[in-house]
Amino acid sequence: MTINYGVLDSVTFEDRNTYAALFHALAEPTRLALLEHLVNGEHRVRDLVDHMYLAQSTVSKHLACLRDCGLVQMRIEGRSSWFSLAEPARLADLVEAADALLSASGVSPSLRDHQDHPDLDLGQE
Repeated sequence: MTINYGVLDSVTFEDRNTYAALFHALAEPTRLALLEHLVNGEHRVRDLVDHMYLAQSTVSKHLACLRDCGLVQMRIEGRSSWFSLAEPARLADLVEAADALLSASGVSPSLRDHQDHPDLDLGQE
C-alpha cells in the first residue's frame, strides 16, 4: 500500500475531523462487533441485543454513532428499526487494508498494551 501524499496535502481541517470521527467509530470493539454482525445482512436492534448480550440502550447508542459516520443505514418497518451496512464492499476494503497494515508492521497491538505502555503518559498517577 502506498500513501498518496498529494492527497494528504489537500486535506482540510474539516476533512481531518471527518476522518477522525470515522476512525473513532471504528476504534471501539463493540462497534466493530456490531459491524461484524451486519456483514451477514440486515438486523433489527432486538436481534443485535440478543446476539451480543448487551442492553438495548448500549446497542442503540453504538448504532447511532455508526449511522452518524455513514457506516450503517437504517430503515423502519412497522415498529422495528432494521440496520445494515451502508457500503459493505468499501468497509471490507478498509478492513483488508487494516489487516495488511498490521501484517506489514509485524506487530499485534492490543488496547491493553497501548494503555499500559511505559512511555505513554495518560495523566494518571
